[in-house]
Amino acid sequence: MNENVLDVLMYLFEHTIDEESDEEPDRSELERHLVEAGFARREIDRALGWLDRLMSEAPLAGRGGDGAAHRIYAPEERKRLDTEAHGFLLHLEQNGLLTAGTRELVLDRVMELDAEEIDLDQLRWVVLMVLFNQPDDAIAYSRLEEVMRDDSGPSAVDYLH
Repeated sequence: MNENVLDVLMYLFEHTIDEESDEEPDRSELERHLVEAGFARREIDRALGWLDRLMSEAPLAGRGGDGAAHRIYAPEERKRLDTEAHGFLLHLEQNGLLTAGTRELVLDRVMELDAEEIDLDQLRWVVLMVLFNQPDDAIAYSRLEEVMRDDSGPSAVDYLH
């Protein structure tokens, strides 16, 4: 298989999110499950490390900013995320689904991925994973789930208008 870290994360998220357990799954059990699913050990280790860093950073993201400031993207961020993706993030922030802190956490997680470019669907997954790990953002997470399921809605380019 030729998956990347994001493929492993998306698989893991899709297959563990519906479990009703409050306790964290055992890392060795997750690794075993991912190996059985056909993922390479290197990608599994990188994905679980990415997830560990997300979980350790989550409480630090906090709420911040009054929404009046504009985010200037670094050249590396502009290369990784196109205008459509930037518009999507802006839309989420303007509608209260992301705070300045969670937006920065999303950008941090995107920049750590091993992809040269992140498309809109991949960005949605990253945002969903970040919000899922934010204890104060359960409402934003559930609203974003609706956005992800609604393929008939406006495109992210429409969010800029």
